[in-house]
Amino acid sequence: KLSQQVAVQGWVHTISLTTSLSLPLVGPQPSISNSEGDLLFLLDSSGSVSYYEFSRVKEFMWDLVRPFTFGPKDVQTSIIHISTTPTMEFPFDRYLSSGTLQQAIRDTQQLMGDTNTGKALSYAKEKLFSGEAGARPDVPKVLVWVTDGFSTDDISEPMQLLKDMGVTVFIVSTGRGNYLELSAAASQPPEKHLHFVDVDDLPIITEELRDAIRDVIQANRLHAVDITSSSFRLMWPELLSQETGYYTIEYAPRGDLARKRTKQVSGAHTSLTLSNLAPETTYEVALIPESNVHYFPPQTTRVTTLAEEISPAQVLISESGPHSFHVSWAPTLESVMGYQILYGPLPGNSAKLLEVDGKHNSTVVENLAPNTTYLVTVTAVYKSGKEKSLSAKACTQEEGSKVRHLRFEDMGPNTLKASWDSADGKVLGYRVRCRRQTGPSSVISVSPQIHSVLLTDLASGTTNKVCVKPMYKNQAGKGLCRMVHMQPATEAQGYKHRQRA
Repeated sequence: KLSQQVAVQGWVHTISLTTSLSLPLVGPQPSISNSEGDLLFLLDSSGSVSYYEFSRVKEFMWDLVRPFTFGPKDVQTSIIHISTTPTMEFPFDRYLSSGTLQQAIRDTQQLMGDTNTGKALSYAKEKLFSGEAGARPDVPKVLVWVTDGFSTDDISEPMQLLKDMGVTVFIVSTGRGNYLELSAAASQPPEKHLHFVDVDDLPIITEELRDAIRDVIQANRLHAVDITSSSFRLMWPELLSQETGYYTIEYAPRGDLARKRTKQVSGAHTSLTLSNLAPETTYEVALIPESNVHYFPPQTTRVTTLAEEISPAQVLISESGPHSFHVSWAPTLESVMGYQILYGPLPGNSAKLLEVDGKHNSTVVENLAPNTTYLVTVTAVYKSGKEKSLSAKACTQEEGSKVRHLRFEDMGPNTLKASWDSADGKVLGYRVRCRRQTGPSSVISVSPQIHSVLLTDLASGTTNKVCVKPMYKNQAGKGLCRMVHMQPATEAQGYKHRQRA
């Protein structure tokens, strides 16, 4: 993988690029056994996804789970559609063989509707822990959300509730999703649980994502998930119960076993989070089941914490207007006391400074010149006195941006369809004015998502003036006008009209 910073039209992303000279031929996959978990796919089934994209995502889902062994003591899979109303395609315990599951995924139909991801996440939380939906208690829960990066409602709260209940969240974005939002939604660290990839390149990440899921749901050994620079969560198979014993967990840095620490939890537990750990350190961990009924051998694993996080690692410019833009950064760390945002036009030597509290990760830069490129530098000031900076370029929009390519289409007697391309910036709507040669003038206002209107009562043989103007928060943009001539109707032509600009 290559890490690369990309700046396009005022947006700055740090993304992962996976390179491959050729895709391997798809052949028989070795079976993956000794895994037990409930795997839920959150499938974007809304109208924002094309039929082609939906089909490719279904192929990806099947390729991802194909090697697993399915059954009540193995892996169970379900699908929930993201649409206007969340819908479960099938419960976890319905398809317990590869053949029936493959056919069920192939038969899955797109529902269309709105992209209400937040509702779907709340619904997923209910079904992941519901016996009625075939989910099993005390097995690892995995959510794989495949998205085009767009949602019409809030996802942060329902996603956090899922993770708080022990669900491991993987996100695959096939569109231009908000990196900061998606990295916060995925389980940590995001480089292991979040993937940005074109829909045609989904096979490139299949093996890596499958291995990461397998690490979570392998039931025959002690293992760690949600590894950060200072913590990780241990998971192990259900061996004891509240009545039959307890677990002792021993852990120490590999190079200094004399610093061993010990924790105990009841036999009802199958996981434990260890915190206050040193970054970039390998820990030897032992799980000792203490049973008054049976002997269970200790289980061991070795876990290496991540390097200490540095902020800012990403800077994002968004919501650019003629006089302002929004700056956000990640991650936010407790060790950062505050942030300094230095910005100035390019080229030039003048710069201004904004200061932001360390608990915040964004601010709005205002009172800027239109149609100007700015250099923005975000500096984290740590409590230790250290500083870390990252810069990005941002462009303000042209003052009063205008629409482009106004065009007309004959829709029948005395009726034309006026269409235009969207204007730049945060448009609140469009105003369409038609000045008729004969008859009253008219004004139509439409929402920013609509880029066409029908103009009626245009008399044959007349020349009419049509203007489209974008509306912004503080002012209207520049209007684009064209003259359109309605050909006179003839006996041979009937009511067929042609127009010319």
